[in-house]
Amino acid sequence: MLELFAGELRRLRTVAGLSQEALSERINYSASLVAAVEQCRRPPRLEFTERSDRVLDADGLLLRIRETMIRESVMPWFREWVTIEQEATALRSFQPLVLPGLLQTEGYARALYSGASQLADHQLDQPVAARLRRQEILAREQPPLFVAVLDHTVLERPVGGPAVMREQLQHLLEVGRRPRVHLHLVPRSVGAYPGLNGAFVIATPADGEDVAYLDNPLQGTVIERPADVLSLRQSWESVRAEALSHRQTLDVISEAAAAWT
Repeated sequence: MLELFAGELRRLRTVAGLSQEALSERINYSASLVAAVEQCRRPPRLEFTERSDRVLDADGLLLRIRETMIRESVMPWFREWVTIEQEATALRSFQPLVLPGLLQTEGYARALYSGASQLADHQLDQPVAARLRRQEILAREQPPLFVAVLDHTVLERPVGGPAVMREQLQHLLEVGRRPRVHLHLVPRSVGAYPGLNGAFVIATPADGEDVAYLDNPLQGTVIERPADVLSLRQSWESVRAEALSHRQTLDVISEAAAAWT
């Protein structure tokens, strides 16, 4: 898909009678970046795509190609869950180690991919963009109810360094003030509890039974067997019982954000 985007960008630019330098001036990006995108050395970012599409009168073509490119950059085993996530009326998420993907900033997501994957720096743009694209469900006119329980350690782990963490926690506060987002923090004082066995998400579809997702170092697994989903719901209730209220959680996050200087 990157090759398709590059080819269409080059074709549209040629039809418009523009050199790479001329296009760069009109979209306010460097000519070297235009060349890098056309040579498949850099994936296009959203703003670059929007400006190019508008200047070249592409009628949304470049945007559609980029969206498909991002969707296909998601690992095959994760695509089923992304579809479930997009159609859910409610999501209950527990994360003991890092923030849920639906709450991550670009800097935090990029730092996670950089530190925990085998991808080179130039390969990070597409998976990071795909993760940020998933977050649009929380900004919809009718978003799902999103309830997230986090372990206190996610506020203390220096993912990306102090500046990234401060930005991330400030973003967490902003998202946490939305009407259908509820955040709950398991305090540092809590010892062993069921959630320490691993992260999971439970999705409630508009029709049908709950479906769950388990993450692991190799690949995630969609859980549909009723007995297994019931077991995760019971774990969820146990985890939720250990956590602070939403209001208390926002106060703790605010204090943690101020501490990352």
